[in-house]
Amino acid sequence: MELTKYAHSCVRLVEGNQSLVIDPGNLGDTAEVLSGVHQVLVTHEHPDHVDVDPLLAQAAADPDLRVWAPASVAQLLATLGDRVVAVEPNATLQIGEFEVRTFGGQHALIHPQIPLVANVGYLVNETVYHPGDSLVVPPVRVATALAPIHAPWSKIGEVIDFVIGVRAAQVHQIHDGLLNQVGLNMAAGHLNRFAAAYGGEFTLLESGDTVAAG
Repeated sequence: MELTKYAHSCVRLVEGNQSLVIDPGNLGDTAEVLSGVHQVLVTHEHPDHVDVDPLLAQAAADPDLRVWAPASVAQLLATLGDRVVAVEPNATLQIGEFEVRTFGGQHALIHPQIPLVANVGYLVNETVYHPGDSLVVPPVRVATALAPIHAPWSKIGEVIDFVIGVRAAQVHQIHDGLLNQVGLNMAAGHLNRFAAAYGGEFTLLESGDTVAAG
């Protein structure tokens, strides 16, 4: 399976002749990311993870496009009818050639006075784990983990604990859209050390980079 990193938390996975996109948000070019893609997963409702209007426009242009997302996101995309499927944690989905297991359930806490929203993490083909806006460690083996390295709801120590807990052979960054190169390098330095100490490898990806996953 191939993994391509796009802006912020968006990735595209390719298996055989099928592709799947996770979290096409408003910090990237949604139309470009979704070109030729018929299957989309969304972790939660925040616009940096789902750019609603461009996603609906792409769905209008491509009648084969389908979306899987928490119920709150499915409501935002209700005009798609049965082309959007509400998902919950602790489920297994068969999406074309992709087997997807769901974990988590809620967004990480930003502040007690900011309401929590639903957040579902996805493990694709028992290989790539995208946690969305959470640091939930799934109780299963993960080959490639995507680590949210910067957010209003986290600190680097919590990200390090996520990398230690998931024990993936490969780790790449997501949720990096608000960092400059200095911040990226600082986070990468920490995660390089801790991933290596626990038998893995952290690799910082540029938007558009494609790597083998698994």
